[in-house]
Amino acid sequence: MKVVEQIKKPIYDEMELFEEKFTQSMSSKVALLNRITHFIVNRKGKQMRPMFVFLVAKLLGKGKVNERAYRGAAVIELIHTATLVHDDVVDDSNKRRGFFSINALWKNKIAVLVGDYLLSKGLLLSIENEDFDLLKIISVAVREMSQGELLQIEKARDLNITEEVYYEIIRQKTATLLASCCAIGAQAVNGTPKEVEKMHEFGELLGMAFQIKDDLFDYGERKIGKPLGIDIKEKKMTLPLIYTLNVASPSEKRKIINTVKNHNTDKAKVRELIQTVKEKGGLDFATKKMESYRKQALELLADFPKNEYREALEIMLNYVIERKI
Repeated sequence: MKVVEQIKKPIYDEMELFEEKFTQSMSSKVALLNRITHFIVNRKGKQMRPMFVFLVAKLLGKGKVNERAYRGAAVIELIHTATLVHDDVVDDSNKRRGFFSINALWKNKIAVLVGDYLLSKGLLLSIENEDFDLLKIISVAVREMSQGELLQIEKARDLNITEEVYYEIIRQKTATLLASCCAIGAQAVNGTPKEVEKMHEFGELLGMAFQIKDDLFDYGERKIGKPLGIDIKEKKMTLPLIYTLNVASPSEKRKIINTVKNHNTDKAKVRELIQTVKEKGGLDFATKKMESYRKQALELLADFPKNEYREALEIMLNYVIERKI
């Protein structure tokens, strides 16, 4: 059995029903909009976010999922999809999950409006059902994601990202969304404030590990997907590189910064830089940090009842770290 299927097993029925509810939540009276949202639904990814909502909801709701959990999962997906559509416009990206992006097929103006529409649908779904507590959790995540992106852009200009700033960027950019999924799953089934907080923390730790794993792929850990050295090409300061700069001699440091700033499209120089990062222990350091986040997340889960839902969350945590793509 594939790992994703193993994770989905205890929430299989919920995921099936969610598909229907999510499709309905996007519907509109505008034919063009329906054509685009149909295109989005048919090209969905692994749907990790709703899986987190349902696994946490069932873990804390004694194996049951209520309507609020379905709405919470739909709001997360609507708002997350809106941010992806907008991201593709910002990044001028023509591909998303191996398919053409919305902006590539329908141009930027329509893509921005579709993103706005999905955002408003998510907000209205919460407001109409008075799920203000769930809306607050996701709204904080969207604010953090925007701040994280802007902080990264600001720091990338002069390449002066410290380890602490890096953790803050990835916490905001990546970890807060996964944290909000887990918190919404707990809140939807009326978990105690302590349970909601613990689940939020679990999602955040998992998100931090997920992003560091993504950083490691840039150094040849990935079998398929993004090309080697794409982060360097985009002048992204990731953990292996930050560590290497911290331990390098002044002359080595100058050489590294010069490559990132001025020769980031030179394949030979990028390969040389990747080799330097490996030799200086940048990958080992990042791997240890990722493992530390996994350990903390597992310790948090240990406070909850041992059942198939907790087990699926543990599998998900390990999958995030051991995945090959």
